[in-house]
Formats: sequence, C-alpha cells, structure tokens
Amino acid sequence: MASVLVASNRGPVSYAVGEDGTLDARRGGGGLVSGLSAVSSEDSVWVCAALGDGDREAVRRGIGEPGVRMLDIDPDVHADAYNGIANSVLWFVHHMLYQTPLEPVFDAEFRRRWAAYETYNRAFARALADEADDGACVLVQDYHLALVPGMLRELRPDLRIGHFSHTPWAPPEYFRMLPDDIARQLLRGMLGADRLGFLTRRWADAFAACCAAEVGGTGDTRLGVYGLGADADFLRERSRRPDVEERLAALREQVGPGRRVILRVDRTELSKNIVRGMHAYRTLLEEHPEWHGRVVHVAFAYPSRQDLAVYREYTEEVGRVAAVVNARYGTDDWTPVVLHVKDDFARSLAAYRLADVALVNPIRDGMNLVAKEVPVVSDEGCALVLSREAGAHEELGEDAITVNPYDVTGTAHALHEALTMGGPERAERTKRLAAAATALPPQQWFLTQLEALRA
Repeated sequence: MASVLVASNRGPVSYAVGEDGTLDARRGGGGLVSGLSAVSSEDSVWVCAALGDGDREAVRRGIGEPGVRMLDIDPDVHADAYNGIANSVLWFVHHMLYQTPLEPVFDAEFRRRWAAYETYNRAFARALADEADDGACVLVQDYHLALVPGMLRELRPDLRIGHFSHTPWAPPEYFRMLPDDIARQLLRGMLGADRLGFLTRRWADAFAACCAAEVGGTGDTRLGVYGLGADADFLRERSRRPDVEERLAALREQVGPGRRVILRVDRTELSKNIVRGMHAYRTLLEEHPEWHGRVVHVAFAYPSRQDLAVYREYTEEVGRVAAVVNARYGTDDWTPVVLHVKDDFARSLAAYRLADVALVNPIRDGMNLVAKEVPVVSDEGCALVLSREAGAHEELGEDAITVNPYDVTGTAHALHEALTMGGPERAERTKRLAAAATALPPQQWFLTQLEALRA
C-alpha cells in the first residue's frame, strides 16, 4: 500500500524482449520521472499501462521495478482507448486541429471505442483503489485518464485525488464539438478530483469556462496552475558529457565553419507545425538572399505516433519540404536544411549548445519544454522565436520574438530579426529566459502539487 500514487499511460520503465528471451529494462526520462524522485519509493507507487509485448511479458513473468505497477490491459482495449479516443479525438480537440469539414465523425465506431476508453480508465481506477493507503494522495496524469478521478472517487471517497493536464484545454466553442453526453462525462470525470492542475492560466480558465457552459461550474474542485520548468542541474551536467561533445563536433562539421544555426527539435506531431517552419525558412532565403551560404536550418524531427496514418503522412511531408528547400537553394558546399529523424537526446543537447536561433512555433502546445531547455544549455546565447500559442509563451514571451504560428511570412521576418540580433542582447535575453524556464523544476513542480493536494 502507498501514501502517494501516480497514474499515467506510460510508466518510468519499459521492457524489450531480447533475442535470447531475456527482458531488457529501459528507464524513461521527462519531468514526471524526475518529479516523482522527490518522494521516497517506499511510500509511492506508479500505476501505468503495459504498452508493448515486452511490457506484457514482464507483467506475465512478475518482473517489475520497485514501486511500479504495470497493468496488462487487453491490447485491443488499449489500442481503442489510446489511439482511437485519447490520441485521435481528445488530443485533436484540445489542440484544435480537426479538419472540421471531414472530421470528426461521432458514429457507432466512435461509441465502441469510447466504451474501451471507459474500460481502460476503470482498470486504472481499480488498481489505484487497491494500492492506496487510507487517505493517500493520487496524482492522475493527462487526457488519457480523464475519467479516472470520478471513477476512483466512487471506489475510494477517502482519497485525495489530483489530476494534471499536460496539454492545452479547448475553449467551450471547440469543446462542444464532442457529443453532449461525452463532453459532460469528461468534465464530471475530471471534477471527481479535489484539485486539477494545468500548465498555464489560459488552459485552466478554458476548463472552467467549459464547466460553466456544460455542467454549471467546477463545484468543490480547486484549479491550480503549475508551469513545469526545465531541470537546469541535470541539463547542464548532461550537456557536457563526452557523447554530447562528439555530436557537437559532428554537427559543426555538417553545418560548416562560420555559419549561423536556426534550430528546431520536435517530435513530428501535427501540433508542432514543422512544415510551416520549413516554409518560413524557405521564405527567409527568398526574401534575404544575403543569408545564402551563411545560415543552416538544423531540424530534428523525431517520428511520433507512426501507427496513425495522418502522422506518417505528416512525417513524410517534413522530409519532402526539406528536400525541396535543399534542391532549390543548396550548393556543393552548403546544405540549407540538415534534417535528422532518429531520436538522439545527446545530439539534441549538442544542438542546443550550438544554436544561434531556436524556432519553436507550435500551432498549440500545453507548454513546450524545448523552448525552456535551449536557453539553459546554450553556449553563446540563443534568440528564441516562439509561437504565441505555446504554453511557454506565458512565461517566456517577454524575452522571445513572438510569432503567429500560421503566418509563414511573419515567422520568416522573425527569423531574420533573430539572426541579426546583437550578441550582447541575445546573451542577456538568454539569461532571463533561462531564469524563467527553471522557476519550477520537475521535483518542485511535483511537490508543489502534492502539498496543495494535502492542504
């Protein structure tokens, strides 16, 4: 039994089956993993889903990390809940990304998948109820588990329940796209919590507005804002290790001597707006030929959710546009776009150190940690071109160059402004950005929510 519990779709460790049948454990990173480390493992349990064959085999063999309970939910139920609802419906609603003339379609197939989403959430609620001490604190994570607070409240009214949203929250006029009964069920599921956490005031206010419109308000549930920050100590230490130095040398060779670097580091999620960023860079080269041969766009576009066709198509489009720019402007000794698609954290850190300009232009983003990490790691100072639709803009906007993510021409102008920014101004802005970016590091972010839940 535990006094502090975390629930999330993905856990702190995953397993892969080796050729000899052994299971290899791979520990994940991120703010939640760092945050939970602030709590004694003897007093905490992390409940998560088995995501692949290796995870399910680990559950069957009884293999697991201390303090982690992995749920072997039926693969078809998981697929319908995770991809069919969470990532294909809820994620699209909160990021306002539906092509509304064609999507969504709330038909019988949607209802079948919604039943799986209910089953998936109920499995988490039951596991948490089983694992929790009397009066324990439970922190549920994200849109995959929006129904858990209400379900858990019915099973264990003694618990202190929190839920944190890592995405934006849709405004009422967009949230109403959901069928009325589903919208109300989602909100009431969330309102089963004692406290709800959001990354920015904007997202918290949007949730409150949806509740006012659909269910008459938030009732006794308290809302809080906790802007997850970068882990400065970890990033600065990790970015100076030998593997990062090796990748930094390789990137410098790819870029070429004396050239400026515009960097982006993203997963190929539809919200990240990578393609428009490429078009903005192309516009920069069209309108400012003085940058020919003098700047390189280093773009890390790591494939995401490739089991969904729309993501595969988007990833292909990123590569196509990069090739078009290189074919149009490249020369024997200058490659305008250097594109990497294989995830490599050490290489990302090396690029953070190298960049003169960071382009972070999401259509809509709950926070965006890249915008916070680059200023912390940068060697010489880095100008930040930042979308006004990123949650991070609430904290970093004063020292960033703000762009409308849909405005390709405006983004090109912002890139030119960033490239021509003087070194002293760039360094001073970077210092202030780093301070704002690390105001609530992961452990403090987690403990602040836990303390508020206990109050």
